[in-house]
Formats: sequence, C-alpha cells, structure tokens
Amino acid sequence: MKRIGILGGVSAESTVGYYLAITREYIHRHGDMGYPEIIVYSVNFQEFLDWQNTGRWDLTANRMAEIFQALAHAGADVGLIATNTLHRVFDEVAANSPIPLISIIEATAKAALEAGLSKVELLGTRFTMEESFYREGLARHGITALVPSSADRSTLHRIIVEELVRGVVSEASRRQVMAIMKDLITQGAQGVILGCTELPLLIRPEDVRVPLLDTMRIHALAALNAAEEEGE
Repeated sequence: MKRIGILGGVSAESTVGYYLAITREYIHRHGDMGYPEIIVYSVNFQEFLDWQNTGRWDLTANRMAEIFQALAHAGADVGLIATNTLHRVFDEVAANSPIPLISIIEATAKAALEAGLSKVELLGTRFTMEESFYREGLARHGITALVPSSADRSTLHRIIVEELVRGVVSEASRRQVMAIMKDLITQGAQGVILGCTELPLLIRPEDVRVPLLDTMRIHALAALNAAEEEGE
C-alpha cells in the first residue's frame, strides 16, 4: 500500500478522527493490523485562521503547497487536506503538489450520488456555506446544495470555531444545529452534508431522519481506498 500524507491540525479534533477512521476501517475490512502508513503534518491552526479571516487565501495556498512538498519528501504517496474549508484553494494546491490529492468535495459528491441524493443541505463554516467553491463542486455532479439563513450560518460558524475545534461539545449547540437541519429538510433537502469535519462530534446519524453525510469519514475512507488501489 501507499503511504497517506495528511495535512492536519485544522483542527486537531478532526485529525484524530481521520486517523481512527482509516485504521479502524482497514481492520474491519481485513481483520489484521496491516493498515497503511500515515504521515501527519499538524499545522499552526491559528495561522490558518488568521489568513482566512483576512482573506489571504494566497498565503494559505502557498503554505499548503509547501506542506505537501514536505509530506512527499517524508515518503507520502497520496495526500489529503483534513478539513472542508481549506478546499477553497484545493485546485491551486493540487497543481503545486508533488503527490496526488484526494478532494473531500469530490468524495462527498460521489457518496451523495450513491445515496440517490440530488438536493442536500450543506452545513459548515461560513466560508464553506457562503463562498461558491463547495456548491459549485457539488453542482458539477448535478447536486443542488441548500445553505442556512444568514443568522443560522453565523450560529453554525460560531459553534464550530468557538466550540468544536476546541473539543467543546454542548447539548445546547446540538439542539441549535438540529433546528437548522430540520428547517432545511422542510425546504426539500433529501440529505445533510456535514461540511465541517468537526460536526460529527455534535451530530449523529440517528439525530436526523434523512441520510447524513459525514465528510470526515467519507474523505478518510477515500484515502484508504486510494492507498489500497495504488498498491494492487
């Protein structure tokens, strides 16, 4: 199998989830402990937050490309960005990466189509919900994405950046997100994309009556599949 290189730490909470999802799924599939080697480059998250908040996506993309250079030098054969928001600059980073990168948007779109979904609600940071990169990525596969109202987007963003990335899981916040999901389901959403890799800390499949797409797990398993396929 090929080595997986993960740009992580954005946040630490979700990066742990990636590692566990890859290794546990391998054990589930094969019964042994021969899961692929994984190299994690955990970044200075505050640096990335500052760049996002000041619109310096150029600095973000440049730093990410440097990180994949380092991961490749360390022996990684395939890479992934362990967060949805930073996929805003996925194309720029992939073009400058010495190893192939797996897109969380492409993997999620594939999962949505396999589930028979053509209209979904998209939850995540304000960048993921308000900018066009994610919705356009889904639209290329014929999937329409609904996003919450402006007030609900602010609520979601606050819960993510002030609570979940710090490991804080609040029942009050869970109820708020549940209400947001219910509102979009009444507008015709056939499923919910947890378009933030920390949201699975808060929302579980049994919390909602429509399919729930956990982008962290979907992305992690796409990386495992790539590692196994490359080795065949």
